[in-house]
Amino acid sequence: MTVPGAAAPSYVHGASDTPLIGATIGDGFDATVERFPDREALVSCHQGIRLTWREFQAECDRFARGLLALGLRKGDRIGIWSPNRAEWVVAQFATAKIGAILVNVNPAYRAAELEYALCQSGCSTLILAPPYKTSNYAAILAEVGPEISMASPGALRAARLPELRTVISIGAQALPGAYPWDEVLVRGDAMPARALAERQGEQHFDDPINIQYTSGTTGFPKGATLSHHAILNNGLFVGRRLHLTERDRMCIPVPFYHCFGMVLGNLACVTHGATMVIPSEMFDPLATLEAIAAERCTVLHGVPTMFIAELGHPEFERFDLSSLRTGVMGGTPCPVEVMKQVIHRMHMREVTIAYGMTETAPVSLQT
Repeated sequence: MTVPGAAAPSYVHGASDTPLIGATIGDGFDATVERFPDREALVSCHQGIRLTWREFQAECDRFARGLLALGLRKGDRIGIWSPNRAEWVVAQFATAKIGAILVNVNPAYRAAELEYALCQSGCSTLILAPPYKTSNYAAILAEVGPEISMASPGALRAARLPELRTVISIGAQALPGAYPWDEVLVRGDAMPARALAERQGEQHFDDPINIQYTSGTTGFPKGATLSHHAILNNGLFVGRRLHLTERDRMCIPVPFYHCFGMVLGNLACVTHGATMVIPSEMFDPLATLEAIAAERCTVLHGVPTMFIAELGHPEFERFDLSSLRTGVMGGTPCPVEVMKQVIHRMHMREVTIAYGMTETAPVSLQT
């Protein structure tokens, strides 16, 4: 709430013996790196990527410097339109370090929905995934902004996307008018580290840093603008309720574009030094079971239908899931019999239920 006549906002929160983190996401991230530099931070099973906290920090900083080299400023909106990939997580922390507002774009969007989200949020930059199954993201973007095929990178002028200037393409795709991801990294190599340190030092934890779209059940999706303070502390308390430590390994099959993956997953791990394990680009029950067993995951997130798909998979019995102990289930009520199976057959005796809203960053209650 805001007190009339006060010079700055005040905060209302419940009684707790854990103080709120009074830091930006970038600073909180760097503090975790200093505590656990050689422990694993990120594993992307489908990409064959495995990074320690120090290595992950180097990738995030390199991409952040690359964004600075492209001229991105504090407060610029950078959309990311991608399924779950290592690059998504790198972009999450790189944008936070430079003070750009990350706009989560649902990878299931088609042309009209993409146009609405980019225009409504005022995106000047879009990070674009390579094709996945039936979604050719570059082709869909070209439907809305056909001018990209004739544009120079960073100089897009599209009639239906008036704010969009820069597109960054992930992977090996050759996209006219876009900067390849690797080129942004190379540009970052030429940008001095002090430039990033200075920009990061300009950030305040009350600054807006993320726009997440609600489901839009009564109309068009609404963009909820969230601060460093809101989502970093939400991740902290979610992780605290799960009793996370640096020894935990969290399997995250829920989508990053949603607060479930980005906050309850990534930020809960970052605030406690736990490992983020990405089993697949989009939910696949077999890939999830394989990742849990191979990576000895201790934490698993999901909605009830995801747990039902895992429990009902014909190969379920061949996987050793005994490393699991907890996780978050949410999104919809879970049938009692399913919960019993999650506890006993999947060994998740400490599983929690979370309730919240996108606007509350998102968890309000967790039991």
